[in-house]
Amino acid sequence: MIAYENLLELNKPFTARFKEQFDEFLASGWYILGNSVKRFEQEYAAWNQSAYCIGLANGLDALTLALKAYNFEPGSEVIVPSNTYIATILAILNNNLKPVLVEPDIRTYNINPQLIEEAITTRTRAIMVVHLYGKCCAMAAILAIKSKHNFVLIEDCAQAHGAMFNGTKTGTFGEFGAFSFYPTKNLGALGDAGAITTNDNKLAGIIRQLRNYGSDQKYYNERIGTNSRLDELQAAFLSVKLQALDNINNHKRNLANLYLQNLKRDYILPVVEDGYYDVYHIFNVRHERRDALKAYLLENGVGTEIHYPIAPHEQKAMQEVLKGQTFPVAKEIHDTTLSLPCSYWHTPQQVMQVVEVMNKFV
Repeated sequence: MIAYENLLELNKPFTARFKEQFDEFLASGWYILGNSVKRFEQEYAAWNQSAYCIGLANGLDALTLALKAYNFEPGSEVIVPSNTYIATILAILNNNLKPVLVEPDIRTYNINPQLIEEAITTRTRAIMVVHLYGKCCAMAAILAIKSKHNFVLIEDCAQAHGAMFNGTKTGTFGEFGAFSFYPTKNLGALGDAGAITTNDNKLAGIIRQLRNYGSDQKYYNERIGTNSRLDELQAAFLSVKLQALDNINNHKRNLANLYLQNLKRDYILPVVEDGYYDVYHIFNVRHERRDALKAYLLENGVGTEIHYPIAPHEQKAMQEVLKGQTFPVAKEIHDTTLSLPCSYWHTPQQVMQVVEVMNKFV
């Protein structure tokens, strides 16, 4: 059986260093916002070509606090892609703001820049782009729209650690980059973890306060904050894996290329474009008989996943919020997408086995 993911196998190369880090953590006697968090923040900021990194409890908090930092008037509008993971929309709702969904480009699965301007109103304050599956959005067009309309740009980089457009990494185009280090990510912790990157010193200071009860000095609270501090132990583990992140991304890119070169054309494959460096957090294909394909692969010893089976506008939780709005492009993607094994622990031989099985599917 070729499992879709196996976190035990994925983390085996790092186990010895994890144990060393745990021993150092335990012996330090300092377990909240200590040296491990400071070290990881500095390392990740440098790796991501950002001035600042602020460690947080998870990726949803990163998105939520990025919006909270601006204290927008309740009901202000935030543009967001219609096929994102629901966390992006929840961050908007959790700030008492209105999500305005815009359809993706059916080729890239990222927000369609040609549709953004028609969604802008006098109440638009921000756009949250999502670099889905590890592919950077069409940032040249998006930045031109931002410059014209002067809204805040927040990047959801939860699936795009190291993805680039024209040599520039995700998380550096806008005011904020929001990252998740959920265990399955290209840079994954051993639990929940997240971070925000920014090049603005003032904004970095606000996020540091917001994550820590609105305080940067104990018992003195300047803002209405929350508790969203990156765990000291998770930060230590992330520092270990960060040293291998370029190798992880390259490995996944090599596996993706095997799929791209060898899968038959019956499948709609991820688009490859000049100027884009894709890191394939998820390698997805689309097929009109997706469910039959998934069942066939499982019968033949291949595990797969669906990212995601239900479009946000069809979720029960969104019915009152979106009030019957329909998004046919997002629905088509969600109805036909299938994620194939493409993890750091998978081998080229395993991927070629998957290819062999898939190319026999009728």
